[in-house]
Amino acid sequence: MNAALDLRGLRGELQLDAPLAGLTSWRVGGSAERLYRPADLPDLQQFLRQLPATEPLLWLGLGSNLLVRDGGVRGTVIALHARLDALARLGTNGVSAGAGVPGAKLARFAARAGLRGGEFFAGIPGTVGGALAMNAGAFGGETWGVVRRVQTIDRAGVLRWQTPDAFEIGYRHVRGQDASAPAWFVAAEFELEPGDDPQVLQQRIRQLLAGRAASQPTGAASCGSVFRNPPGDHAGRLIEAAGLKGLRVGGAEVAAKHANFILNTGAATAGDIEELIGQVQARVEAHSGVRLQPEVRIVGEREARS
Repeated sequence: MNAALDLRGLRGELQLDAPLAGLTSWRVGGSAERLYRPADLPDLQQFLRQLPATEPLLWLGLGSNLLVRDGGVRGTVIALHARLDALARLGTNGVSAGAGVPGAKLARFAARAGLRGGEFFAGIPGTVGGALAMNAGAFGGETWGVVRRVQTIDRAGVLRWQTPDAFEIGYRHVRGQDASAPAWFVAAEFELEPGDDPQVLQQRIRQLLAGRAASQPTGAASCGSVFRNPPGDHAGRLIEAAGLKGLRVGGAEVAAKHANFILNTGAATAGDIEELIGQVQARVEAHSGVRLQPEVRIVGEREARS
């Protein structure tokens, strides 16, 4: 940002040269030139109105589907964790959630309300905003399968409610119909099914999470699944078939428990992880002919800014 930001009237928190490693689930990466935590939605609107039209923007929730390179991120990162986190019941079968609400919190809220169909959100390790942006899924459910409508914000701070037919939606893919006018998700309304016993639904969530913990390295520093599942197959199966469990680059390692996870064993850099992603892609393609596509988003500069 060439011009100084006018902070008058803003109620959020602005941090310069802000370390991002602690804000991502891989615990790696450099700093953001600017990090802004909005106080609420009106504050976010005002902040966006003050930014130059060319200012690069990165939206950050729980940082669970993100690899920030070691050189950090140019421009402004808008962090929504613990912001825009309102949850409310809507009528007999609806729930509204802000973009900063963690998926697990949404799942528990719906279950306590006796609403069925949102249990899969417990397996999504990010926020509602991130889940909407990539059509995140778990346990056989996908985010946009239960969306009634979403609220977006554009660079001018303008809010708009839209229904799913305004978007191109696919497997781990969501795109607005007007790519020339970027907008970001700030809230959603979900359509669930009423009538279940809250205790039964909460027990169902516990069972789903227990099953996941038995098959995935849920306690380790990772981003969740690294690669998208190719049509008719599973990325983890292809990686394991290529003999890549335990493959390491520096402090990054393909998990022995589930091959579609890459772990930071404690001393990894973002460069280690990105190099390991590339090696897995190349070796799986050589073994099976399938080029795996990353599910994780890779952002930032490889080298530190001078």
